[in-house]
Amino acid sequence: MALFNVIKYDGGPDVFAWKHPNQELGTWTQLIVSESQEAVLFKSGKALDVFQAGRHTLDTANIPLLNKIINLPFGGRSPFTAEVWYVNKVNSLDVKWGTNTPIQLQDPKYDVFVPVRAFGQFGIRIEDSKKFLVKLVGTLPVFDQSSLVKYFRGLYLTKVKDSISSYLIKKETSIMEINAYIDELSTFAKERMEPVLEEYGIRLVNFYINDISVPEDDSAVSQLKAALAKKAEMNIIGYNYQQERSFNTLEGAAKNPGTASNLMGAGLGLGMGVNVGRTIGNEMGGISKQINTNAEDTKVCPKCGALMSKNKRFCPDCGCDTQNSAADKKDDSIVCSKCGNKYKKAKFCSECGKQYNPCPKCGADMSEGSTKCNACGHELAKKCPHCGAQLSSNDNKFCPECGKSLVKNCPKCSAVINGNPKFCPECGEKL
Repeated sequence: MALFNVIKYDGGPDVFAWKHPNQELGTWTQLIVSESQEAVLFKSGKALDVFQAGRHTLDTANIPLLNKIINLPFGGRSPFTAEVWYVNKVNSLDVKWGTNTPIQLQDPKYDVFVPVRAFGQFGIRIEDSKKFLVKLVGTLPVFDQSSLVKYFRGLYLTKVKDSISSYLIKKETSIMEINAYIDELSTFAKERMEPVLEEYGIRLVNFYINDISVPEDDSAVSQLKAALAKKAEMNIIGYNYQQERSFNTLEGAAKNPGTASNLMGAGLGLGMGVNVGRTIGNEMGGISKQINTNAEDTKVCPKCGALMSKNKRFCPDCGCDTQNSAADKKDDSIVCSKCGNKYKKAKFCSECGKQYNPCPKCGADMSEGSTKCNACGHELAKKCPHCGAQLSSNDNKFCPECGKSLVKNCPKCSAVINGNPKFCPECGEKL
């Protein structure tokens, strides 16, 4: 039987535990242990004697626990079977770690979910060799740095995620600003991981988070960064989101003359709450003062609402006698042209339901299809039968929009047709 005389291990620093390949030993075997190592003898799966740094001769004096199990005799070379494990107790400070996939976290400041990646490194030292070998190494022949990272990946991923989430909520800071607290966050994560590693005989020397990043191609991240960039731009220029909306409203009103008068009040109301409100208010105040000055020389017709000279008695539009006491009281009620019911101004008659068809001049209700107001005699302009354009006068012979003739002629004799007769008055042709 071949018995080993000298046993030693000169492995690399990234190996934490190594088992001697041969279990056939004998008393007087030389066991050499380096300064940064410990050697542990196993028998039947139990960790027995531990050897510190130095040169040890295996005999009944320095292997008392093993001797109790197999009863080694004194003197001579007594063969026995046992496992020898070398444990590297040097500080290993370059263990790399990282998140393979992004961690989904909710930003406590902006309430959006963003994917987060984290990278860093940590350092460990084996404190209790027996506990480390029994609880973690087991039957593996070698336990190196890659094995450690693999075994504890779930631990550091869980603790890092929990630490970052807790720290974000505790500090109420955005994930976009978390890199400013990496040093504090590393200490925070280390304190949470230490108790777990101690259960396996490992002391966590340090734990560093080198970088916390978010993917640039994520839609939520892109929108959040665009919003923050817009906010920074507003802060530099000196306005906020409400002011920008006010500017857009006033700019839209200026570009659309048809709605400028309707939107001016809204734009002024929005502007009064911002820095530009004072300037716009002063300008509008001057315009209002000018209008009030001109209004002192005018009055409104109580019948048709037309603006007329204050010194005139009769309205130039409807002929109303403005000095008549009865006419001074403007009647806002509408007389239905269908049933004669008198009702307050509304979209439909309260009796027959006819839709209110106001005269553009005096506001009286006109019959459907009527081209002339029965109240003031105003004649409505017709529309072009070809393109539908509104004609400025009923005397137009050609449409100002499409240029087509507006005169109706007999298709047979070309006589001019007035009105809507069924037969031509010249040749009798059916129209």
